[in-house]
Amino acid sequence: MSCEYLLVIPRLRVQNANAISSPLTHGFPSMTAFLGLMWALERKLMQTDSFELMCDGIGVICHDYQEQVSDSGYHKTFHLTRNPLIQRVQRKFIDKNGQVKPPTILEEGRIHLDISLVFKVRFDLSLDEWREKYLQLVVDTLMTMRIAGGSILPMKNPGLKRYQSQILDVSDFHKVRRQLMPGFALIERTDLLNSRLDELRTENPQATGLDAWLSLSRINWRYQPDEEGNKGTWQHDRAGLGWVVPIPVGYGALSELYEPGAVANARDQTTPFRFVESLYSIGQWVAPYRLSSPEQMLWYVDSQPDKGLYRCRNQFSTDELC
Repeated sequence: MSCEYLLVIPRLRVQNANAISSPLTHGFPSMTAFLGLMWALERKLMQTDSFELMCDGIGVICHDYQEQVSDSGYHKTFHLTRNPLIQRVQRKFIDKNGQVKPPTILEEGRIHLDISLVFKVRFDLSLDEWREKYLQLVVDTLMTMRIAGGSILPMKNPGLKRYQSQILDVSDFHKVRRQLMPGFALIERTDLLNSRLDELRTENPQATGLDAWLSLSRINWRYQPDEEGNKGTWQHDRAGLGWVVPIPVGYGALSELYEPGAVANARDQTTPFRFVESLYSIGQWVAPYRLSSPEQMLWYVDSQPDKGLYRCRNQFSTDELC
């Protein structure tokens, strides 16, 4: 019988990860990228050893970040690069006059991250046996992979205990919280989205979920006169909301599910194909010490192909906040 544990890999430094998480959001990789990392790690471990690691969810804590942008007041622009001219010559990008064409600039958002990962895992071995045999194998395998397209750099101060990976029982979540400080965990706040939609519909019954999402994605200021009609003050609607951000949470179907090979130029001709668009929700960055259970932090897959939904979820509940 398999038991559930928490696999903690702290303080990973990621260079040049993808900062454009969807067509409408940027600033941190999508949680779908981290779920993809979880699945890829499972497959790699099956190929390198005879044991089977089953992951049921993943949590991400960000300790520091540096988005590669130029900030000029209200506007930010990504740091973009051109391909070397010699590569363009080799690929014969030459105009009719024999001149080398200028390299095309493709918008690529990059971000450097300092993050910790928490996996909810299951295996059949005893905890001591698994820790002794396989913990270092998991870490070594992860260091050869990419996170959201970014390269993983060697850990800082690997000799310090707080920077060492460990496997713990789920009941020891309080120990995990201490190791992950200082930092912030990304969780989903669908409740805020529903509350904002109810507020908007009191003024405009035709308001939609998109209106609520856009309203929470920005800081809205409103002039509030005092009771006597004298000079009032400007107030914003972020009081008490915390660090709220718009996030993508998966994909919604735009077409039927096509048979493998039915769509020309698909990347994989052996897998069924479907056109999709991004799905959005509202997230919040929360300090780990405020979380009372690992489920509040972990993200898991909740796909419903029959309904055309391929999304990830988080079981955060404000009732369990510390």
